Amino acid sequence: MPQKTDKLLPILTGQPVIPVLKIDRAADAAPLARALAKGGLPAIEITLRTREAVDAIRIAAAEVPEAVVGAGTILNGRQFDQAVRAGARFIVSPGTTQELLDAARSTDVPLLPGATTPSEIMAAAEEGYSVLKFFPAEQSGGIAFLKALSAPLAGTRFCPTGGVTPGNAPAYLSLPNVICVGGSWIAPDTLLQAGDWDGIEALAREAAALSKA
Repeated sequence: MPQKTDKLLPILTGQPVIPVLKIDRAADAAPLARALAKGGLPAIEITLRTREAVDAIRIAAAEVPEAVVGAGTILNGRQFDQAVRAGARFIVSPGTTQELLDAARSTDVPLLPGATTPSEIMAAAEEGYSVLKFFPAEQSGGIAFLKALSAPLAGTRFCPTGGVTPGNAPAYLSLPNVICVGGSWIAPDTLLQAGDWDGIEALAREAAALSKA
């Protein structure tokens, strides 16, 4: 079954940066999502890296209608289903497995799976996936590697995540096969722990203004 790009592309093309969030306290989910949306980044990826991540997805999805809440670090079908039940509108995984592809077939919620090698990218294309996460971006060859892929694998577009910063994001965004980038710098632990929603909104506003180099 082809990737549900009709649902996924509007999310990824709507902003240059998708915030990648690690939320330790579920109570932070709603004010965080509001701050990011107010700053121009309504689509967010809440990673399943903490005990309260699923509750955070549920709260943000229920209480912040202006946010487009996605779930990241999804590793298997059980987590996929759990995130969808919590209200996630898109699913992100660091890799691609048959179990995840099977889970994606059973729902309307789109999957952004990860791939880093030409073989992985070609295998994903055989499954109908033309939009992929490139993770960890910097450690996997970064801008130069993605640029090299743009001609032989021109039909695939990427959301690079991992080591992306305000400094290198424009260069990533300038590549013809990059649709957006994922970034964790927009909601750093220091601001989250302090509940500095104005500070996070300001970082979101700066990220939303990033353009191609």
